Amino acid sequence: QVQLVESGGGLVQPGGSLRLSCAASGFTLDYYAIGWFRQAPGKEREGVACTSTLDGSTNYADFLEGRFTISRDNAKNTVYLQMNSLKPADTAVYYCALNRGYCSGYSYEYDYWGQGTQVTVSS
Repeated sequence: QVQLVESGGGLVQPGGSLRLSCAASGFTLDYYAIGWFRQAPGKEREGVACTSTLDGSTNYADFLEGRFTISRDNAKNTVYLQMNSLKPADTAVYYCALNRGYCSGYSYEYDYWGQGTQVTVSS
């Protein structure tokens, strides 16, 4: 079955960087999209970034202001989220998710989810 495994979270000081990884396995789709979402305590899950093999698109949430970059290693079926200039407001559990086509910022349009990785930005 489809499995998504996130890694790379941790504690970082404001202004620091982290790189999250999402390793995907167990599927044979020709086209798919992998999205990164995050959920802070007491808040709704929100879309952060997405990459699609269907149309080659990458999308980012407006609030990122260019601080995060999503990339993909097709040979490893792994998607990365490089996070720079981190702020305390970026503290959340970060999830990756997969759907069968185009990027979307809506969590309900994704079929499979990883278990999440905690990112804490604090001095």
